[in-house]
Amino acid sequence: MNLFKDQVAVVTGSASGIGRGMATAFARAGMKVVLADIEAGALAETEAAFAADGHDVLAVRTDVSDRDSVFELALAAKARYDKVHILCNNAGVGGATGGAPGIWNAPQKSWQWVMGVNFQGVVHGLQAFVPDMIAHGEPGHIVNTSSIVGVWPGDGSIYSVSKHAVTALTEGLARDLQRQQTNIGVSLLLPALTATRINTGARNRPPELAPDDEHPETARFMAQMDARYQRDGMDPLQVGDTVLQAIVDDRFYVFTHPNTQAGIEARMRTMLES
Repeated sequence: MNLFKDQVAVVTGSASGIGRGMATAFARAGMKVVLADIEAGALAETEAAFAADGHDVLAVRTDVSDRDSVFELALAAKARYDKVHILCNNAGVGGATGGAPGIWNAPQKSWQWVMGVNFQGVVHGLQAFVPDMIAHGEPGHIVNTSSIVGVWPGDGSIYSVSKHAVTALTEGLARDLQRQQTNIGVSLLLPALTATRINTGARNRPPELAPDDEHPETARFMAQMDARYQRDGMDPLQVGDTVLQAIVDDRFYVFTHPNTQAGIEARMRTMLES
């Protein structure tokens, strides 16, 4: 897929981080972009910045964990632009995913929040957009954001579980679209260390899912992770350019840091040797 001018891309989690990086790459390629994010202030700032640069954008506040909210996003995109060509199910959270003594001690509300955004958010995106993408018949592409931990050995975090689920879902999605002979490509984005705010995702955590029994080490762990990501992480704009090229190349597995593939090799070797 390489005809981007005037095509339409929808990117969830696009008010910051990797989502904004992808949205920027698409806009610079001449696409119309639907910006979706739960953080209203950041979304408004992103929309204004894109419009100031002369890009055709639509901003829709969206909670991807809420199926109705994602379907409203799809209706808004269709009303404004008619057809969607690229769908990026990218929104994700990383908060409350480390520091607890054993995954069995992770709070139930943390399971609901992280899985609701990271996994169910992708499911909702597929349910809301894929039928119409198939129906309009024009070439399209779907990018689901997993993580390098979604193909590495599990690390005992809810985040890791959610990203392994996205990996399996996306592999199945690609097969289903091929079996139905659609002209929609699929990419699985597997980013490693990137300068995003995913580790402070708790700023958008619904009050009803705030745990009563969060482990005291969790906040300290996430603060340390956030500092490391901001200091050492890849520029999200670089990730956006990588995704754009992967769509052109129709590449399924999309790595941001090639040296991270050693972890996959180790996992596969352990499985085969067992």
